[in-house]
Amino acid sequence: MRIGVVADATCDLPQEFIQQHGIRILPISIRLGDEMLVDERDPELTLRFYTESLASKGLDAETVPYSAEQIRAVFLERVVIDQDFALVLTVSSTRSPIFENATKASFSILNDYKPVRAAAGISGPFAMRVVDSKSLFSGTAVLVAEARMLAEEGIAPNELRRRVEDLSESVCAYMVPKDLYYVRNRAMKKGDNSVGWMTYAVGTALDIKPVLHAWRGETRPVAKVRHFEAAVERMFGHVTRQILTGGVRSRYVCICHGGDPDAVLSMPGYEALAEAGRQNGRTVLRSIMSATAAVNVGGGCVGIAFAGDHVPFAS
Repeated sequence: MRIGVVADATCDLPQEFIQQHGIRILPISIRLGDEMLVDERDPELTLRFYTESLASKGLDAETVPYSAEQIRAVFLERVVIDQDFALVLTVSSTRSPIFENATKASFSILNDYKPVRAAAGISGPFAMRVVDSKSLFSGTAVLVAEARMLAEEGIAPNELRRRVEDLSESVCAYMVPKDLYYVRNRAMKKGDNSVGWMTYAVGTALDIKPVLHAWRGETRPVAKVRHFEAAVERMFGHVTRQILTGGVRSRYVCICHGGDPDAVLSMPGYEALAEAGRQNGRTVLRSIMSATAAVNVGGGCVGIAFAGDHVPFAS
């Protein structure tokens, strides 16, 4: 049986990993004024988006997730031909309607796939399941990478779905935004007042950056650290300690950056993190943060995620 893994464009995995393991990307549209861009996780186009579009139009940008009908079209065009079973992993349903749209699309896909497969000369049924990652960005990436490895090990589809759903409960994702002004204004456009004027004013004056934590569909600040580099170092140090103490159970630790992912190599705390991963059999993957994510959190943001123990953030 040909088992495929499908992820939406917010899944921050490196392009080499996506191509090597045949992961299918579900696009997301981005409206920039009169322009409509399609985020398909192309690294070069994404980096160009950061340098050319985000600074000038970012605050006016709007992400437009694919509708159920658009998702249906993507699947009937290729996925139902290329795969016999597709596991679809989406960004947290608390942050986006992609999970709901994909779930709606699955009903019509399962009703309409037979003529498409027959015309392609493919016999046998097609099946799919949609799973809410309950995470975002690098967190979704951890879940997708683990799912792909399980599929390649030959695990049965129902067991694959069950294990991935169980794993979603333990995905811990952290993020340090670089531009608090951008985050505050984007939140205000969505009616989110979590970053108030006083928080913004004090944070800007003292260069205080929040460390955000996404877990089981909820996102909240777990620390406030003076200076961006120090906040990133604190975040990396927390995950490093988790690796060294056996608190990371996923094979992968995923890092995303709102810019060139190679810039992560020189960030404080990264070298110790990478060495801990090497010593403890954990693969650290670095990726550019999706254009879709950048619309919501701004450029320069750094995120990291793993699946494992949920422990208080180190003070």
